[in-house]
Amino acid sequence: MKFNLIALAIPFFLLFIALEYLAARRKRLSHFHLQDTVANLSIGIAERLLDVYTTVLFYSLYDHLQKNYGLFHIRPSLLLWILLLLCTDGLWYWYHRLAHEINIFWAVHVVHHQSEDFNYTVSARITVFQAVVRTGFWAVLPLLGFPAPMIVSMLLIHGLYPFFIHTKLVGKLGILEYIFVTPSHHRVHHASNERYLDKNYGDMFIIWDKLFGTFQQEDGKEEIVYGLTKPLKSHSFLWQHFHFVIELFFAVRAQKSWWNKLKILVSRPAAIDPAMRDKAEAAFNIFSIDRPVGKPLNRYVKWQMCIVLGILFVFILLGRNIALTQQILVACIILITLVNCGAIMEQKTWIVYLEFSRLLLVLLGIGLCFPAGWLALLLIGIAYLIYYYLRDLQPQYLKLVYANPTAH
Repeated sequence: MKFNLIALAIPFFLLFIALEYLAARRKRLSHFHLQDTVANLSIGIAERLLDVYTTVLFYSLYDHLQKNYGLFHIRPSLLLWILLLLCTDGLWYWYHRLAHEINIFWAVHVVHHQSEDFNYTVSARITVFQAVVRTGFWAVLPLLGFPAPMIVSMLLIHGLYPFFIHTKLVGKLGILEYIFVTPSHHRVHHASNERYLDKNYGDMFIIWDKLFGTFQQEDGKEEIVYGLTKPLKSHSFLWQHFHFVIELFFAVRAQKSWWNKLKILVSRPAAIDPAMRDKAEAAFNIFSIDRPVGKPLNRYVKWQMCIVLGILFVFILLGRNIALTQQILVACIILITLVNCGAIMEQKTWIVYLEFSRLLLVLLGIGLCFPAGWLALLLIGIAYLIYYYLRDLQPQYLKLVYANPTAH
């Protein structure tokens, strides 16, 4: 049996998230809010899930570029590992900066900045779309001649560091502030305060920001407000991924000439009329949720997240031993659950259809794992009965799940 040890990153990160939560709670600091935490982890789970498939593609791309178009034939040595680290971080700086300055890149990066909390869970807000765009920048590395194994190893190391700078519990770090990106520097980057906007793009080294004029020191006198300058009105898993794409679509469509349409795509996010957010929200019926989320609802969401994290760990650890059909089923169940959790926190009535879809996939998975005729008939019968009585079951289900029966 083959094991993918990358799965061990999940309990590693969860341990530090738990430690940060306990430390904040001991100090009576409200650094964690359930809806933000669930939204953050949901996005991270989806990225880790899809990363199982995209990592192979990225590796193949690096390998193909280096072997066919690499300027040099680089062999690992201490000096070249250091050079690779600097090149990786420098390319990250320019990806990150352009992701804030160009709308088509901001569309994939905006997800990372939506949370109004700032803690270790925010580091999970990376989408597979962002990973694809970043890979386009890192494709420079194999063109320089760095081999794919070196690049992938460095990206794993480089990707670990930024997890620890997403926290409010660590103050300034003395002399390290002059060299490395610290939690203080990154708090500035995630701030929506006007003086802090579009600053501190570095991932590991702060030298790039100081070199290119985008550095801003944290001022302890001004309270930092996190999140977007115009906060979202939803914790929906899907809306957080695609809201800016929709806003950008409306903005492009509003332009009369093709030149202006193209100009919007490569302009800064500030060039988009704020009314486009309102237009997008109206088109997809997105609005603020003022209802309290009771303890039963909280527990239901928490249990779903715990189960999904456990499934994800096993899925990544043993994925190489699982048939493709079963992999697809598990992936679909996880993604439906993530959409479901976001919809539950907003007390949507249509979650019953997500629950039914998830149940169908589970029954299908059982049927595939235990291919017996009598069991297949039993599972089909169960699915049919639930479907037949779905409308009758819906009000009872919603009453059971929601403390407030006036969900929408």
